[in-house]
Amino acid sequence: MNKLNIELENCYGIKKMVCKFDFTQKSTYSIYAPNGIMKTSFAKTFMDLSNGVESKDLIFKGRKTKRIINDENNAEISREQVFIIVPYNKEYKSNKISTLLVNKELKEKYEQIHFNIDEKKELLIKELKPLSGLKANIEETFSNDFTHYPKEFFKAILRVKEEVLDKAEPVLENIVYQKIFSEKVVAFLETKDFKTKLSGYIDKYNELIDSFAYFKKGVFNHNNATTIAKNLKDNGFFQAKHSVSLNAKEKEKEKNREITTEAELEEVIKQEKDSILKNPDLVKAFEEIDKAITKNQELKDFRYYLEENPSILPELENLNGLKGKLWISYLKRNIEAYKALESEYSNGKKEIEQIVAQAKKEETQWRQVIDEFNKRFSTVPFKLSVDNQEDVILKSEGPNIKFVFEDFKDTMPIEEEELFKVLSSGELRALYILNIIFEVEARKQNNQETLFVVDDIADSFDYKNKYAIIEYLKDISQENIFKQIILTHNFDFHRTVSSRLDMEREHKLNTVKTENGIELKEEKYQKNPFDEWKKHLHDNDQMLIASIPFVRNLAEYTGYEDNYLKLTSLLHFKEDTKSIKLTDLEVIIKEILKDKHRLTFENGNNLVIDLIHETADSILSSTIEIIELENKIVLAIAIRLKAEQFMIAKINNDVFWKSIESNQTSVLIERFKKDFPAEIKTIGILEQVNLMTPENIHLNSFMYEPILDMSNEHLKNLYKDIKDNLN
Repeated sequence: MNKLNIELENCYGIKKMVCKFDFTQKSTYSIYAPNGIMKTSFAKTFMDLSNGVESKDLIFKGRKTKRIINDENNAEISREQVFIIVPYNKEYKSNKISTLLVNKELKEKYEQIHFNIDEKKELLIKELKPLSGLKANIEETFSNDFTHYPKEFFKAILRVKEEVLDKAEPVLENIVYQKIFSEKVVAFLETKDFKTKLSGYIDKYNELIDSFAYFKKGVFNHNNATTIAKNLKDNGFFQAKHSVSLNAKEKEKEKNREITTEAELEEVIKQEKDSILKNPDLVKAFEEIDKAITKNQELKDFRYYLEENPSILPELENLNGLKGKLWISYLKRNIEAYKALESEYSNGKKEIEQIVAQAKKEETQWRQVIDEFNKRFSTVPFKLSVDNQEDVILKSEGPNIKFVFEDFKDTMPIEEEELFKVLSSGELRALYILNIIFEVEARKQNNQETLFVVDDIADSFDYKNKYAIIEYLKDISQENIFKQIILTHNFDFHRTVSSRLDMEREHKLNTVKTENGIELKEEKYQKNPFDEWKKHLHDNDQMLIASIPFVRNLAEYTGYEDNYLKLTSLLHFKEDTKSIKLTDLEVIIKEILKDKHRLTFENGNNLVIDLIHETADSILSSTIEIIELENKIVLAIAIRLKAEQFMIAKINNDVFWKSIESNQTSVLIERFKKDFPAEIKTIGILEQVNLMTPENIHLNSFMYEPILDMSNEHLKNLYKDIKDNLN
């Protein structure tokens, strides 16, 4: 992006604008735009580009919009290549902050370990989903069931290792977790009524277990037996001609028997199981439970599930224990997937701990940004830190920025929300700048070619912080991948940033609003306009007249009282105004400027006031749009002189007029309004004179921003109104 070609039509009030920016020699342009010209509209248009949306005209909505912003290859610049820095946005947070807290090599190493672990984890969870019946939040549920915390999945995985790998056969593996542990079912199971009925059922169940030959309470029941039978069958136990010995209880030794076939074992288990579960007393106890499960459809579904799986009823006495049994059964059923995950995590855990320890010690660009901010904005009453740097580095969490408020030697941690309440507008803007610095530094780190459109970023700052921003803009300008278009309505800022960034004239632009649209004009002067005017006092009437306020100030500062008063008579209408000749002005200029320019006027007897009005008339009649400072000063001087001359003649009171010591224009207007209250139109014109010219003429080489901000058309129209109406 070495060049930028822009064509805009009907974009937020910009009727038409065609311009080119060449960044091959200098990476930065500064554009001075008085209020209401184009600054905000220009920035909004680029904001649309960066957001990927079309631009429009908010007032004339029917007008067709055109937005072409192309590089030197006639390719549209991408949204990623543009970043708009608005004057202030309290809500803005750079989404790239975390990239500055990252040691890239460390993070890549950490992420590879976690990628391998997560890969194994996803494989296991995929297997657990159909078994548990849970469609979501399996990690959190599993973790919570074993650790009572939803984010300790791997801790839970290690917690069950011994039980999963104990080589015991899984039990209850066909029971679906979700069928039991839904919100309404669990609430029902926790009721006192259900627990009472369940207790009666379990007492009867345990009594029956103890009465049968082969089952034993808490050791070997029909659930264990069914599981064992299935596994023997699945592993071809009987096909290999093995047998199983069933040892009856001591009192029933005659029932000891050897089982040699699958069918025989299944039949024995079925008989024992049916004898228990179909026992009339146990069935009656189940019916007591069944009566309670009728409140809603979810409980009815649970009732049907109990009918199909009555073997889980005894397990409901200890719900937490049942949860563990179910998960362990599922893991046993997927033993290889579990072992792969456990091994991957255990092997990586030690290395992760080493990486985390190193991450805590890292001095990344985060520290550089904080130092940068604290150094540049040392006057703000707060400092910053981040207290979760290792998590940002390793886990992609957002940085938790902490603020410490400082009052001389006293310090106090403070939350961001509270900080907003005590900071001034300038200090809040400094906090906003912090996020801008994060964005810029992140783009630098990522080698992201970027055009920064900077919209009055220094507005409302004190001078110290304003210069801090200018110095940062200078740093940006020195990065090869960065380009800048700096927009401002503050001429002092425009002049300063142009100087500090060592811009040539072609990179210092002024905006001109015409009937057809917006034009960008190169600034006429490389440095202070007065330096150029002094060279052309003899051959440029506009520059000569514009120099009068500057020379007048020099006369005042250096003690030339008579010269000061004489030049004042060329800015205010006085007794001697109509008698001051060019030769008088020549003598004064030579004396004040030490005759460095050997000024000589050919028409020395001509009156200076006539030259002022003739020059103003030529500016008024010119079709060329005026942007030069000297033309505006000439119009302002001519406007005031004509207005004061008119009022003095109309009031017709020499004693009053000659007694005015200061603020002559204002005093005359107040007297005119008192004497001629009915002349509404004339008073309106005079009020405009009072608003537009007093401070603009009393200027020196350091303060000429106010008149530059004055609209060209307003000055010309006001001068025309005075000529047409005040005679």
